Amino acid sequence: MIIKKLADSELEIMKAIWTMDNSEADAPSTITAAEILSAFDKKHWKTQTVNTFMTRLVDKGLLSVEKRMKTNYYTPLITEREYQQFEAQNMLDSVYNGSLHSFLSALFGEKVNTKEIEQLKDWFEKASIDD
Repeated sequence: MIIKKLADSELEIMKAIWTMDNSEADAPSTITAAEILSAFDKKHWKTQTVNTFMTRLVDKGLLSVEKRMKTNYYTPLITEREYQQFEAQNMLDSVYNGSLHSFLSALFGEKVNTKEIEQLKDWFEKASIDD
């Protein structure tokens, strides 16, 4: 699956969907636009605004849609973790030319404590990275 970068509002909606999708089953839960709209009461978004975002998310391949009677049911096709990995790799590639060392240097500078260094060493030892 090719993941596409999300606009801020689209990501906000996906985060709400991932939060609502608390299923432990193999298949994610379905969510209606009305449920999403209710999650954004404070934003005062109109139904058409939410529907537009949902359509964009379907077009980007992050949601599937199934129409039942007059209601669209949306199912996430990607997990929050998968999107986080996509964004992290995208940033690493575009900003740091794929260099984890450059990224960590920018993130921490010289301010890494001993405990963090040990945690990173442990993580690197456990990680299997294909070259």
